[in-house]
Amino acid sequence: QVHLVESGGGLVQAGGSLRLSCAHSGPIFSTYAMAWFRQAPGKEREFVAALRWSGGASDYADSVKGRFTISRDNAKNTVYLQMTSLKPEDTAVYYCASKWGSLALKRSDYGYWGRGTQVTVSS
Repeated sequence: QVHLVESGGGLVQAGGSLRLSCAHSGPIFSTYAMAWFRQAPGKEREFVAALRWSGGASDYADSVKGRFTISRDNAKNTVYLQMTSLKPEDTAVYYCASKWGSLALKRSDYGYWGRGTQVTVSS
């Protein structure tokens, strides 16, 4: 059974950086994709970034391009989200998600989810 556990959230000032981690239990095969979504209070959960495990192809939401980077550590079965130049509007609970197959941007495409980690950016 797949378990995803996020960590690394916290409180940071605008302009600062954080790195989120998502540890994936169980084996990861080449035909696998992992992603980060976020949900701010009163808003829908939205796509942030995704990565295909094999080859490392990635995609980002326009709102985070150039500021966030998704990456992986094969040996640790862990995916990361490096966040820089953080803005107050980045405040949200960040969720890690995974799926079999190709990259996807829709929440409904992902079958496995972590419980989330809170990121708060103060102005």
